[in-house]
Amino acid sequence: MPNTLTQFVAPALDQVRILVVGDVMLDRYWFGEVARISPEAPVPIVRIEKREARLGGAANVARNAAALGAHAGLLGVVGNDEAGSEVEQLLAAGGIHSYLKRDEAISTIIKLRVIGRQQQMLRIDFEEAPTDTVLRDKLMQFKALLPDYDVIVLSDYAKGSLVNVADMIASARAAGKVVMVDPKGDDFGRYAGATVLTPNKSEMRRIVGHWNSEEQLTAKAQQMRRELRLDALLLTRSEEGMTLYTENENINMPAAAREVFDVSGAGDTVIATMAAMLGAGRSWNEAVKTANRAGGIVVGKLGTATVTREELFGQ
Repeated sequence: MPNTLTQFVAPALDQVRILVVGDVMLDRYWFGEVARISPEAPVPIVRIEKREARLGGAANVARNAAALGAHAGLLGVVGNDEAGSEVEQLLAAGGIHSYLKRDEAISTIIKLRVIGRQQQMLRIDFEEAPTDTVLRDKLMQFKALLPDYDVIVLSDYAKGSLVNVADMIASARAAGKVVMVDPKGDDFGRYAGATVLTPNKSEMRRIVGHWNSEEQLTAKAQQMRRELRLDALLLTRSEEGMTLYTENENINMPAAAREVFDVSGAGDTVIATMAAMLGAGRSWNEAVKTANRAGGIVVGKLGTATVTREELFGQ
């Protein structure tokens, strides 16, 4: 990365205020050794030797923003349970301002991964949708927090925390905020009016169908961008890198990863980096280049991970 970019961009990230809203999860990792097959069934026995907990879902987006030096806040729902308390502790340790709502009727979303010999052997998910009462309170707090933040990131994992997403987008845009959405599902219409959407290839394909050429993909992407009244559409394309579609140009970025170890959470890193760069007043071109570099770094790490400002800018 050129020194001019390092000197000019990195310090500005300290002044960016990013509010992340969405499905909050706790990622748990159990690491162990595999030495034999179970006599009860043809499955490996993993002897657990180490356990870790990390922020997942929308919380991982906030964690990535904070790792870059931005002021990050997180609005979401967890259960009134031990896992919810652990999420709060991890947020505090990461310097993230918590606006979490405790829902007495549900348990915190947990993704438990069992890792043996550096390979994921099993994942177990625990999840319940938040109740309507808590979601209404969350929407009211969202609107109250808008004046305090520059960029709003809506991280949708289809777990029920963003049922009011259309109202959130309208309120944030009316307040003049940059609104970034990591979308899910078969209906992107509810994200209409956002600043930018960041679907991956499979998510895009579910909405626009298959494409047979780069020209056909561009036509479909630009049509979606216009119909949804987006300033930009960022398509993350795995080994093909990513492409940003705006009204005036298409920016293609080749994959920056030297070695892919684990892609989980890479989308969180990309959208958090884009949010930080746009919040610092950088151009679409510079923002997508930096986000692509961040994604290339994070896939070389195990599990939901972050990229630091030092790794990204060399400071």
